[in-house]
Amino acid sequence: MASLNDLVPSGVVTGDDLLTLLEHARANGYAIPAVNCTSSSTANAVLEAARKAKSPVMIQVSNGGGAFVLGKGIKVPGADVAGSVALAMHVRSVAKYYGIPVVLHSDHCAKKLLPWFDGMLKADEVFFAKYGEPLFSSHMLDLSEEPDEENIAICVEYFKRMAPMKIWLEMEIGITGGEEDGVNNENVDPEKLYTSPEQVWAVYEALSKIGDMFSIAAAFGNVHGVYKPGNVKLSPERLGGHQAYAKKMLNSSMDKPIFLVMHGGSGSTDDEIMTAVKNGVVKMNIDTDTQWAYWDGLRAFEKEKRAYLQGQIGNPDGPDKPNKKFYDPRVWIRKAEESMAKRVMVSCEKLKSTGQYKPTEDEPGYPQLGNPKMTPSPVILMAAGAIIGSAATLLMKVVSK
Repeated sequence: MASLNDLVPSGVVTGDDLLTLLEHARANGYAIPAVNCTSSSTANAVLEAARKAKSPVMIQVSNGGGAFVLGKGIKVPGADVAGSVALAMHVRSVAKYYGIPVVLHSDHCAKKLLPWFDGMLKADEVFFAKYGEPLFSSHMLDLSEEPDEENIAICVEYFKRMAPMKIWLEMEIGITGGEEDGVNNENVDPEKLYTSPEQVWAVYEALSKIGDMFSIAAAFGNVHGVYKPGNVKLSPERLGGHQAYAKKMLNSSMDKPIFLVMHGGSGSTDDEIMTAVKNGVVKMNIDTDTQWAYWDGLRAFEKEKRAYLQGQIGNPDGPDKPNKKFYDPRVWIRKAEESMAKRVMVSCEKLKSTGQYKPTEDEPGYPQLGNPKMTPSPVILMAAGAIIGSAATLLMKVVSK
């Protein structure tokens, strides 16, 4: 099989390039880490990690994360949309410089958050009309709290809107337990934590009539948040049953005809993760562990340099010694970034995405903020109109003779 470098460009990937990337992951038995980011700093840490790991990566923003990017001091309608778009524009500005494929994704969108989804889609449509590609690579609808019929029906309607722009849709059926970003499923019926093959097939049957750029988050006991391995009963082998059922219904030659994704991976054992990947998971969400890693880098720095962080002047080296080189935000934020980047690289290793893409060195980086669609200049249009008008007049004269 061709190397990923021969198939997919570096930088933010959308449309056919995204489909090729995920097909490559499925065919070659690896998954792409999808890391929630809440700032340019966390996004840069993820990009740095992916470059060092020689791995494609997904940067995703949640509803709360988008509002945080705009600024918690701003309380206005659409703050979540504005911040999500701002983060997307930042990633588009810098991704190409890192030389690896980057997927821009929005995370869980429950029914109550659909205005946020609508706002991001509007931004996609504006960007697409001007540049021929969407702003984001993909979006997720999480309507798993709703009845299956309603969940699927709403996904179908949105997918019809997304498909012409070749935006990937991720949806969830069956519920991921725990709590994340304001969505609380801690007291959900345990049976709903395990999706059935029939549920997955119902999704596939409905969405495949519209397009092939979609993935399914099928629950297999997953729980958001932090927990010790073994404290939650994960059954990733169930994903193989979903694939087998779809293969049978499709009479397909493919053993894994469905793109699957994994949520709530914090605390999962390496064996559980690899079982999921072997059964067609092409993306795994990472948030809780990278949040801790970012803080832990700062925590360790503060502990080591505490005596130099108690005032602007005065430290163990002398009462008149300045401390600016310790409290400068670029110093301690960098320590947080380094720690987070190391944790992302661990996920790349666990998901077998390490080494899948050699960072491009010969291609210069540039912001991916869009190249306007080529349209004829007004002068050419006026000239063409004059020629057509003259031809029409001549034809009328000939006909009238």
